[in-house]
Amino acid sequence: MGRFLLVDRGELLKRIAVLTSGGDAPGMNAGLLAAVKVATARGVEVLGIERGYDGAIDGQFSPLTRTAGSDLVPIGNLERAGGRGGTLLGSSRCPRFFEPQGRAAAAGQLRRARIGGLLVLGGNGSLTGAHKLAQETGFPVVGIPASIDNDLGCTSDAIGVDSALNTIIEACDRISDTARSHHRAFVVEVMGRDSGYLAMVSAVATAADAALLPEQGMTEAEVIDEVERLVRAGARPDRDKPRILIIKAEGVPVPATRLVREVSERLRDIQVDVRATVLGHIVRGGNPTAHDRLLAGRFAFAAIGALLDGASDVMVAWRPAVVGGAETSDSSVRLFPIAEMLEETAALLDGTSSVTRARLQRMKAAQGVLGL
Repeated sequence: MGRFLLVDRGELLKRIAVLTSGGDAPGMNAGLLAAVKVATARGVEVLGIERGYDGAIDGQFSPLTRTAGSDLVPIGNLERAGGRGGTLLGSSRCPRFFEPQGRAAAAGQLRRARIGGLLVLGGNGSLTGAHKLAQETGFPVVGIPASIDNDLGCTSDAIGVDSALNTIIEACDRISDTARSHHRAFVVEVMGRDSGYLAMVSAVATAADAALLPEQGMTEAEVIDEVERLVRAGARPDRDKPRILIIKAEGVPVPATRLVREVSERLRDIQVDVRATVLGHIVRGGNPTAHDRLLAGRFAFAAIGALLDGASDVMVAWRPAVVGGAETSDSSVRLFPIAEMLEETAALLDGTSSVTRARLQRMKAAQGVLGL
């Protein structure tokens, strides 16, 4: 496996653990269910770690498999949770895990519970923790990307992204109904932290007039100027345009409410009502789409296989846009060292990645079309 860390287990794995960490994402439960089923089929017990890395430090483990006669089977409530949003195990951001002592304590708890490997479902911060745990303690870890932000390097998709996009699109369709009825302009702010992916894709999907992305690097003054220009252009009497919709990523450096206040002050000379809607955490909730359930299952299958084959400090990736990684049994899923993923993630967010540059070029080309 080249650059990957391979662990000499000495014997076959008999028990693994799985945790969800960081922000929840629709499809996490589907990933848990798939991981447990795949592991169970190979005769491996699975423990769930409650509350993410906090639970690992505190030894809060609960069985996700049980014996039925001579068979090993998943627990019943996991089956029921597979199609629901959120995470059955709970999640948290764990400051204790930022420190080497916290990671050492977690590794100690895992070993005392006779756990031989760990599966981590989460985003950038969660997989950073997984990487440090593997490097510092030698404990075998495999990561599964689960984050609505889609800001992880080396993978073109993550669990939760499609569900979040569908939620945004449904909300924007509803907002557009009332906007058309009253000839209003709306600025809709969506989640995504430092990534504008959700705003970019949902703007195209909803035929919005523009997408405001942190990757565009605009100052607050430039953002206000751009929104004023867009609203003025769309509100011209000769345009006969019933609604104006601008989708703003939360990472753009001006809150939607202040942006709308500033723009409305500048537009007093024309009759146009500009409103702000912040979708916030509604984007994270809800049952996962078919795509996210499928993605969770295929990720889990490859991740469990990698863990049981002795890989560690790696992440499964979906149809990567970057060259590299190792093959899995699934032609659409590859394995990348987590360290490489973290490097590419940093490049995605600071704009030096070829993936980010390509996205911005496509968005720039589309801007003149979107506003029509």
